[in-house]
Amino acid sequence: MSANTESQGGAKDTLLWGLVFIILIAAVVGNYYYSEQAVYIRAAGVVVAVGIAGLLAYQTKKGQSSFAFARESRLEMRKVVWPTRQEGIQTTLIVLAVTALVGLFLFLLDGLLVWLVNLVTGV
Repeated sequence: MSANTESQGGAKDTLLWGLVFIILIAAVVGNYYYSEQAVYIRAAGVVVAVGIAGLLAYQTKKGQSSFAFARESRLEMRKVVWPTRQEGIQTTLIVLAVTALVGLFLFLLDGLLVWLVNLVTGV
C-alpha cells in the first residue's frame, strides 16, 4: 500500500513539475510574442507566471524541501557576523597590495626567464 502511495505522489510531482516548466516556457515565449506591448504589461505577465509556477512547485516534495532550505538559509544569514566598513576596506586594500606584489614578482620572474633563455639560445 505504501509503495502505491509513493508512486502516486511521484506521478503527481512529475505532473506538477511538467506544468511548472510549461508555464515558465510560456512566460518566455509570451514575452517575445507580445513584444509590441508595453514593457510593464509584459513584466507583470512574467511575474504572474513565475508566481503561479512557484506555487505549483511548492506543492511538490522537492519544492517544499527547497523552500524550507531557503528559509533556513535566511535564518543562518542573520547569524553571520559581517565585517564593519572599516574592516572591509582594510581587507580589500590588503588583497589589492598582495595581488600587486605577486604580479610584480611574476613580471620580474618572467623577465629573468626571458633573459636566461636569450642568453642560452644566443638570440
